[in-house]
Amino acid sequence: MLGLQYFSFAELWSPLFLAVMLLLTAGYFVWIGPIAGRYADSIQVPLWRRALFVCGMLALYLAQGGPVSLLGHMMFSFHMVSMALSYLVAVPLIMLGIPDFIWRSLLKVNPFRRLSFLARPVVAALLFNGLFSLYHIPVIHDYVMLHFTVHRIYYIVLFLTAALMWWTLINPLPERRMASGLGKIGFIFLNMVLLTPACGLIIFADHPLYATYSDPGYCISGDPSALLQNFGGPAFFELMSPKVDQQVGGIAMKFIQEFIFASMLAYVFYHWYKKENGQEDDELSTPSSALEESTLTRA
Repeated sequence: MLGLQYFSFAELWSPLFLAVMLLLTAGYFVWIGPIAGRYADSIQVPLWRRALFVCGMLALYLAQGGPVSLLGHMMFSFHMVSMALSYLVAVPLIMLGIPDFIWRSLLKVNPFRRLSFLARPVVAALLFNGLFSLYHIPVIHDYVMLHFTVHRIYYIVLFLTAALMWWTLINPLPERRMASGLGKIGFIFLNMVLLTPACGLIIFADHPLYATYSDPGYCISGDPSALLQNFGGPAFFELMSPKVDQQVGGIAMKFIQEFIFASMLAYVFYHWYKKENGQEDDELSTPSSALEESTLTRA
C-alpha cells in the first residue's frame, strides 16, 4: 500500500528511534512508580494520566519514526499530518501525562531560567507559530528537508517551542500559571490566527511550492539513487498531483489545528464560566486534582 512494501523494516519503523521512545516511556513509569516516594508531594498517578502519556509517545513515534514519517518524506499531505501529530497532538498529551511532582522537580533544576521569558503566552505563541511558518517558506523547507542534521535540529526546536506554547494552556502548577480563563481564551484565538497565513498560502497557491515533493531528487532514508533508479523519485508513491497533495496538506493541518483549539476553547470557556459563577476552580489539565491530592498523596 502506498509503495511501502518497497522499503525495509528499518526504513519503515526506525528501530533506533523506537528504542529511544521505549526507553523514555520506561523511564517515565519508573519515575512515577518505584522512585516516586522520594518526593514529598508525589501522588499515585491515575490511569488516565498514564494513558495520555503513552498515547502522546505513540503519536510522536508514528509521526517521526513510523510509516507516517516515511510517507511525509514523499507526500506533502503526510508531512503536514506528521507535523500536526508531533506538535498539536503528541506534545499536549505528553505534558498532560506528567504529574505535578515531576514538573516541580524538573523546573527546580531548570538550567534555562534566564530564558523563562520565552514561556510568556504571547512570546511562546509568536515563537512557535513564527518558526512553523518560517519553516514552510519553500526555499527554507526544501533546504531543511534535504539536510539531515539541520532537519533534526529544527524539529527539536519546534518541539520545544510547541511545549512552551502549550504550557500556557495545560500548566498544572497553580504557582506558575500566567493566564486566567479569559486570558487562555484570547491565547487560543491568537494561535488560531497566527497559523492561518501559512496554511492559506499553501492551500491557495496556484502551483506546487516545494521542489522536494515535485522534483525527482529528494532523498529519504536508505539509498536515494536506488529510489531514483527504481521509481523515478517520490512522485511514484503519490496518490494525487503535487498541487492537490499540497492543498490537501494545508487543509489537513488547518483542520486539525482548528479542531484541537476549538475543543480546547470550549473546555476553557466552560470552566471559566463556571468559575465566574462561583461553581468551581478553573482547572484545565487536572480536573480532579483536588481529589487526587486529598486521597492519593503519599506519606
